[in-house]
Amino acid sequence: MKNNILDALGISAAVLCLIHCIIFPLLMVIPLGISHNPYIDLFFLVTGAVVVLRIIRKVHNKNLRLLFWLSLLLIAVSVFADLLFEVHLPLIYIGAAGLITAHIINFRSHHH
Repeated sequence: MKNNILDALGISAAVLCLIHCIIFPLLMVIPLGISHNPYIDLFFLVTGAVVVLRIIRKVHNKNLRLLFWLSLLLIAVSVFADLLFEVHLPLIYIGAAGLITAHIINFRSHHH
């Protein structure tokens, strides 16, 4: 039951991250006076890392574990590239989609 809640939290955070990453660049085109804050991306990374660390203890499928870690790594590389070099890498999209996929697979594996 606890893993289901963590998967739901992980899916929600990853979807919000993906929405933020897709919509925010479009909002910057409109002159609203807003700018990108990489600490929001860092918040999503930390949230995702905490959830993945809690879930990964009970995941026995090596491919699923790899998907969780690889997705988190892609997000981390993208976030730190933005924080350190102000370079926006599209890896964050792939990482967020990977986390959503991993959480859905993990969630479904508990129902069978």
